[in-house]
Amino acid sequence: MIPLAYKSIIALGRQYGSGGREIGEKLARMMDVPFYDRELIALAAQKSGIAPETYASVDETATNSLLYALSTGAFMFSSHFTSSVELPMNDKLYILQNKIINEITEKEGSCVIVGRCADYILRNNPDCVSVFIYAPMEQRIERIKKKDGIPADAAESKIVKTDKRRANYYNFYTNREWGNVSNYELAISSYPLGSEKTAKMILEYVKCREQVKSD
Repeated sequence: MIPLAYKSIIALGRQYGSGGREIGEKLARMMDVPFYDRELIALAAQKSGIAPETYASVDETATNSLLYALSTGAFMFSSHFTSSVELPMNDKLYILQNKIINEITEKEGSCVIVGRCADYILRNNPDCVSVFIYAPMEQRIERIKKKDGIPADAAESKIVKTDKRRANYYNFYTNREWGNVSNYELAISSYPLGSEKTAKMILEYVKCREQVKSD
């Protein structure tokens, strides 16, 4: 049987501990399309000549303060920055990843991209399916406990801090509210289905969406 050739680009946001990355990887394999998460850091480093470790340290983190942007003359407009001084590394990475996301989607078409405000960056692309993965806190705590080998209170603290960092990043660069279902085409809980069946559900939605578009 000849595999389906998908046209959709999946921009996948996720709560920490919801299994979003794993779901994205499984979905990409099911669709037989490229998968991008930390791979975007490697591509950004390759393009800029800056060490991947430097970018990794600020990945999905916002500039510390809007006051910094105002005081230095750096302003965001339609996802592009202008500045009279050197931009913070956070902003450099966002701008570069913005460019890379647009380049790879234009070149490759269908793919799965995790985080990095991809849903916002590709908001005018008719082939983009924006998805948000969430799960109850209890299940997320259990997942991080097992993954990192840490007690429940430490797992919960890590979840809260990571979600806050992701929300700050998304809210700062998009002027939208991270996790607000109205910002996404599809919001789905990974519990109780698990990563495999959640990925299958997203795939079924993608198939139906592409069928409707082709009718």
